Amino acid sequence: MTTPTPLSTAALSSLGERVPVPTYDRSAVTTGIVHIGVGGFHRAHQAMYLDRLMEQGKALEWGICGVGVLPGDARMRDALKAQDGLYTLVLRHPDGTLEPRVVGSVVDYLFAPDDPEGVVERMVDPATRIVSLTVTEGGYDIHPVTGEFDPPPALLADLEAVGAGRPPTTMFGLVTEALARRRERGVAPFTVMSCDNLQGNGHLAQKAFTAFATLRDPELGAWVGSEVAFPSSMVDRITPATTPEAVAMVAERFGVDDAWPVVAEPFAQWALEDRFTLGRPPLEDVGVQVVDDVTPYELMKLRLLNASHQALCYLGHLTGYRLVHEVAQDPLFARFLLAYMDDEATPTLAEVPGVDLVDYKRTLIERFSNEGVRDTVARLCADSSDRIPKWLVPVVRENLAAGGQVRLSALVVASWARYAEGVDEQGEPIEVVDRLAGQLTAVARRQHEEPLVFLEDRGLFGDLVDDERFTGAYRDALASLHARGARATLEAALRG
Repeated sequence: MTTPTPLSTAALSSLGERVPVPTYDRSAVTTGIVHIGVGGFHRAHQAMYLDRLMEQGKALEWGICGVGVLPGDARMRDALKAQDGLYTLVLRHPDGTLEPRVVGSVVDYLFAPDDPEGVVERMVDPATRIVSLTVTEGGYDIHPVTGEFDPPPALLADLEAVGAGRPPTTMFGLVTEALARRRERGVAPFTVMSCDNLQGNGHLAQKAFTAFATLRDPELGAWVGSEVAFPSSMVDRITPATTPEAVAMVAERFGVDDAWPVVAEPFAQWALEDRFTLGRPPLEDVGVQVVDDVTPYELMKLRLLNASHQALCYLGHLTGYRLVHEVAQDPLFARFLLAYMDDEATPTLAEVPGVDLVDYKRTLIERFSNEGVRDTVARLCADSSDRIPKWLVPVVRENLAAGGQVRLSALVVASWARYAEGVDEQGEPIEVVDRLAGQLTAVARRQHEEPLVFLEDRGLFGDLVDDERFTGAYRDALASLHARGARATLEAALRG
């Protein structure tokens, strides 16, 4: 067996005999993008596209400086610093083929708790022309029902800190401080580019950052709202969390000692609104769909892929599955997912330029069924309170308004409510991972006696509890889940 070589710039020439590595001169790459929230998805997606461009000899001035804001990001700091920003991306094909590449587009990493001033000044630097974000669906603090910016105590504390001359600590605080300094110094504002799974992510980012800046200084808020570009985007690549087994696989199969590789599916898509203040990389040269209007693409992805993930994960877990491909390969679940997509999601979608929706839906089932990815049901079940209201509830609302079907969507919401009880059908505990976990479980455990109590959370569901067309289907689904279990409930739902 080949002795694994620690990943570093100095090792690239020898590693190139084992895996594809950057052939461009990384010493010539300069930072043009600061990215906040460097995780697996960013490294499998945006950073990969930049690496492809650099491999073509382009965009060397668009290198990425990663930024970690949360305490847990110290692990990523340590991994990337030790490896000069390099990491291994491995694509798992459905036939079991593994396709590795060392990615070189991340050229620096800053950990904000170590040096918030350094993070702010890197964004103030005129060379930084884009600040991009993957900070999760809940990271923008937009209320799921009102759609307005709803700052938590940490953001209000950040405003007080800045007012008292102390450095900011949050993503909003750091970015807004950088924009304020650019304004004061006469430096044109960078573009803020959201890469999170939110409908209208650019519009939501603009709303949130403008509102936060206005709380700090109304004139600054007006400037952010009028002068900073916030393009919307649709991003797609299934990227499970890196496991110790993945780290061992990269070492054993490819001889690369990589502290934090990334494993992902082969499929990748990025539709990006062409709205930037200071230019952008030529991303269309590596397959990015640069368009005037992202809306049709993002609704397609959120309501077909993301909502389907929610449709399979709770019912799949209750049925006993723990890996996503196991669920998708079950013919009963495949029929259920297609029925949801055909009967309830697709009627809410407009035509998507250049996309055959019938083929797209078929491809989704194939992607979910890719056992090489080994995505976990638990990952899809996490953070449901940030996902269901943004991905599935809009489908329900549009169908109710149009007199369409909501029966299968009601079953998905009921399956979340049943899962949130924290005990599976065999009496084994379920670890509910959610910012509202304690609250959700306490409420869900009352629903045997109060079947609509979970829906009564208007902060998550608005007025759905008042609509008998939805609550009737929801009651039936929840009662069936309690009485007959997930599989029998699915079978009955597909019989109509």
